[in-house]
Amino acid sequence: MVIDTVFVKLSIILVVALAVSIIVRFMKQPMIIGYIITGILVSPYFFGFAAEADIIKTFSHIGIAGLLFIMGLNLNPKVIKEVGKVSLVTGIGQIIFTFAVGFLICATLGFSYVESAYIAMALSFSSTIILMKLLSDKGDTSTLYGKISIGFLIVQDLVAIVVLVIVSSMEPATGIFSFATHKILAGIALIGTTLLVGYFVLKPITKKIAQSQELLLLFSITWAFALASLFYYLGFSIEIGALLAGMTLSVSPYRYEIGTRLKPLRGFFLLMFFVLLGSQLQSENFISSLIPAVVLSAVVLIGSPLIVMTLMGFLGYTKRNGFLTGLTVSQIGEFSFKLIILGIGLGHIKPDILPTVTLIGLITIGGSSYAIRHGNKLYEIFSPYLGIFEREGRKVDEGIFYKGKDHEIVLFGYNRIGYSLEKAFRKIHKKFLVVDNNPEVILKLARAQVECRYGDAEDLELLEDLPLSTAKMFISTIPDVETNFALIKEIKRLNDKAIIIVVSHQIEESLQLYEAGATYVITPHFFGGIHTAHLIERFVFKKKDFEKEGARNAHDLLKRKKEGQRDVLHERG
Repeated sequence: MVIDTVFVKLSIILVVALAVSIIVRFMKQPMIIGYIITGILVSPYFFGFAAEADIIKTFSHIGIAGLLFIMGLNLNPKVIKEVGKVSLVTGIGQIIFTFAVGFLICATLGFSYVESAYIAMALSFSSTIILMKLLSDKGDTSTLYGKISIGFLIVQDLVAIVVLVIVSSMEPATGIFSFATHKILAGIALIGTTLLVGYFVLKPITKKIAQSQELLLLFSITWAFALASLFYYLGFSIEIGALLAGMTLSVSPYRYEIGTRLKPLRGFFLLMFFVLLGSQLQSENFISSLIPAVVLSAVVLIGSPLIVMTLMGFLGYTKRNGFLTGLTVSQIGEFSFKLIILGIGLGHIKPDILPTVTLIGLITIGGSSYAIRHGNKLYEIFSPYLGIFEREGRKVDEGIFYKGKDHEIVLFGYNRIGYSLEKAFRKIHKKFLVVDNNPEVILKLARAQVECRYGDAEDLELLEDLPLSTAKMFISTIPDVETNFALIKEIKRLNDKAIIIVVSHQIEESLQLYEAGATYVITPHFFGGIHTAHLIERFVFKKKDFEKEGARNAHDLLKRKKEGQRDVLHERG
């Protein structure tokens, strides 16, 4: 009977989530906002579907563990080699300064010193789950700011794990400094052993198992549950075990296959995460928690990014990368809630602290979702005021590998299409410049003596430094339609005679890009990069020939639209 009741409650939660998500999608808002609203609606403060249902809460904990495992697959420690110094400084620095500011504000708000310490530490940890999803959705995991963010996530998660190990070692109902040293040492030794096993043992095992995709998936899930259970059995957190299980597999060459197989579950696990958060909202202390939650949310949403921008500016990074990286720390994370729950279980803090931290989580996750999603637009607004966060002189992340500005062709985005186009540029013997926001790509091109520059096509300051008014051809292989619209507008404003070639994966958007002034639109699933490369070899800078080819392309796309052909992205989704 209990199982039937839980099943019905879970079904209702899913129906609510679906209805809210449809509305959110229709309003073109981030899906995370839908999950947050669902978590609030099913909370005891509203409909109460998640209240007093231990099985649903257990299911939610499993979902969080699953999410952390999936996200751990992307936290490859090798990232630290590339951006180790800045990740370590920003990761540790942000924790120290946020803790200090948070502690002072909590004490001012009337919390005890112990409660202030717990809340301040909770404010210091960013969310691996939320940040990795947002970076992945934007396609920014390979950008410099994305790599730095992933780097300090690894640093923060390791600090959070150590803090949780220390807290879980404390004796219940005793002072905050009463803990078992042997258990702390055992926990640290267990973490170190797990990471070593992942690097030296799991890599050869997965290599053999990977011959069967199903066996690889089963092994990965088994490893995640086994490690999480081991940590739980030894008196630690299943979330710690799940995250470390993912991190140990992140060094495997088959992490992408594992992640791809598990990705469809990510949305469901994320929903259960917010259902668990919603279950922490109790109606009797919701109002009393509101004012402290709003004040402390401001510390996370504003204070933490300012700390990161200051530290990155001191290290010699551009204000743009500092700003975008700063936005990624503007929320609290899953380990924040785990820390508070542990503190309550040990009797160090009162249970009514949990709704306050839960509200902070919902506010900051919602706010950071919009901030990270619209980071480039926000940067354009605040850029004139961010000079104080940037040191004078050459920046460590400028990534300029060329001399002069006499380029006839500018290529935005070096990928499979860009690779084909580069060959065409060489055949027609024209000087070209590649602009890409992946630092690894830029370094490889520089080593190959290809003139290139690190940067984002949405960065107006970068565009001002490029030969927009003199180059004869501009090509964007970036699939984001808004970026391409902005590029077309800026190029046509300065250089109406230039040939503008952009990429689009959807028929409707391709037609809109033609209307906006694109000379030719590459539609990879209909007319790909190789075809475009041949056109460049044939026409070189003859704009009228490109316009004729573009007209034929547009006519063909209209026919496909009338015949009901669908975009490949839609077919996949």
